[in-house]
Amino acid sequence: MGGKRKGRENKGLEGEEDNMADGGYRSSASNSGHDNVDGSNAKRQLLPSMIKNKEKRSAVHAKLKHQKKLEKRKKIKARDAAEKRALELGEEPLVRKTPRTIENTRELDETICKPDDDELFVGNDADEFSSILKQEQTPKVLITTCRFNSTRGPAFITELLSVIPNAHYYKRGTYDLKKIVEYAKKRDFTSLIVVHSNRREPAVSILHEFDGFLIDALVIIGLPDGPTAHFKLSRLVLRKDIKNHGNPTSHEPELVLNNFTTRLGHRIARLLQSLFPVEPNFRGRRVVTFHNQRDFIFFRHHRYIFETKEVKQADSKGDVAKVSKGEKKSQEKTIVRLQYVIVEVLMWQIDGLQSALIGLEKHQSLMPNKECGPRFTLKLISLQHGTFDSKGGEYEWVHKPEMDTSRRRFFL
Repeated sequence: MGGKRKGRENKGLEGEEDNMADGGYRSSASNSGHDNVDGSNAKRQLLPSMIKNKEKRSAVHAKLKHQKKLEKRKKIKARDAAEKRALELGEEPLVRKTPRTIENTRELDETICKPDDDELFVGNDADEFSSILKQEQTPKVLITTCRFNSTRGPAFITELLSVIPNAHYYKRGTYDLKKIVEYAKKRDFTSLIVVHSNRREPAVSILHEFDGFLIDALVIIGLPDGPTAHFKLSRLVLRKDIKNHGNPTSHEPELVLNNFTTRLGHRIARLLQSLFPVEPNFRGRRVVTFHNQRDFIFFRHHRYIFETKEVKQADSKGDVAKVSKGEKKSQEKTIVRLQYVIVEVLMWQIDGLQSALIGLEKHQSLMPNKECGPRFTLKLISLQHGTFDSKGGEYEWVHKPEMDTSRRRFFL
């Protein structure tokens, strides 16, 4: 009996596989005599997960996947051919549909900044960062740690010192954070960064040291009047762990801030902007990027390098001749292309780099990017009025679990 039963099961599985290969549909035996409302026979789709035999299930799944891949390829070829045909006939090609993503289907937010928001620009002139961003004051940053530092914390701080110009490191010792804030105020520091490191990876901490409880986060305090931003730091990758990394220079970097669209995001962006000089040194070819996506702020540090590759041209006699230096200088252009992993391609003109590029007609400029590190991700926990005060401080915004009502709700 057992052998006959196995034989019937294997025979049924083979039939199911053939049915999937023909189109993936099979009439139900129990509903063969019944009709739907439309009058057609009831049918059900047979999925690979309904096949019990593992080998046949994998084979059917591979066939279906291959069929879908071929169909998708045919659609792409037909679309490209239609666009090419329309361009040849002088017609406008069909507009491609924009794919639905979490970003472009986000929930509407009343605090999203608009270009014609006069109230926003008036507020920028009176906030805590106006003196720095108007170049009335030079940024000066103090970096310190928690009381109990780890072995990986100093390496992270060393790389922060190479990223932020005019940054100074002071050992924490046993001083309270409020005393350090007063010390920084007296010495004309404009920002204070506190890095807390646990045994796994560095992070900036809210420093609930009174009850002995530490929350892994990052603290950036604007001086002298605040605000205080608390971030969670994750996915830290040091420079030595980045493959084919580059070494940064001491030039002031260019700053790229992406997707800070709300009032809260605009305020966080200005806080991050206040850490760096307003006028970058373009000859240093350094770029610091804060890219906000779904309320996660990704930090990247690049250095783009210009490499010239000569393109030989044939003269009137048919011989291959090289371009002279005088012709190179006459055909120099000032176009810079920056390519990032998670940032869109940015193109703009820089006056200070006129002698850095070779003419594009007879020379090709290769501009690879060297990531200098570190690489990490920030997640905003809270934003507090004034300097650090864990007990009597007034908070502008605090993230709470009940605020995460949808995947399409963002705050920055």
